[in-house]
Amino acid sequence: MSPQARRDDLIRAALDLFGSRAPELVTVDDIVARAEVSRPLFYRYFSSLRELQVEALRTVTDGLIDGLAGLEEGPPETRLRAAVRGLIDVADHYRAGYIALLRSGSVIATSETDAAVDEVRNRAVELILDALGVQDPSPLLLLTLRCWTAVVEGALLSWLQERTVPRESLDTWLVDQLTAMLGATAAHDRSGTFT
Repeated sequence: MSPQARRDDLIRAALDLFGSRAPELVTVDDIVARAEVSRPLFYRYFSSLRELQVEALRTVTDGLIDGLAGLEEGPPETRLRAAVRGLIDVADHYRAGYIALLRSGSVIATSETDAAVDEVRNRAVELILDALGVQDPSPLLLLTLRCWTAVVEGALLSWLQERTVPRESLDTWLVDQLTAMLGATAAHDRSGTFT
């Protein structure tokens, strides 16, 4: 196995374990047992458990950005629904990692993971503006879109933990919320740069 493949395998093992327990409860011994490698081999690729945790969470944020990138062609609502579906798929696939990434007070949160989350948020806002065909958004529109990304994050965290809303309706519900928020913003935005 190549060094990069071995490193990826250790990250995959950590993410698999995150599916059954919080990242801060996963030990080096758990990871090496899952990956079927020795502790010395683990430390050959990662200087510490924390480094692996950050890399694993970065894998989640990269997946979220990739999920956002796959926008379909068509009307804005169709494109946004596809982007939200992509986010839901990635968040569900990396459930525990996603929860750890966004959970306030996570012991593995770092400035690097915070920056990665901000990158996902900024990419989401860019894609929405692109779908709406807005090149010069007003401050109120930007505020609306940033608030909506917080709504999506909160909804996904709750959904991943409780599963009380059917997955099939989650994307439509979230896009409908954005539509309502955009309507309210248009009614209050006096700048003329909303669309």
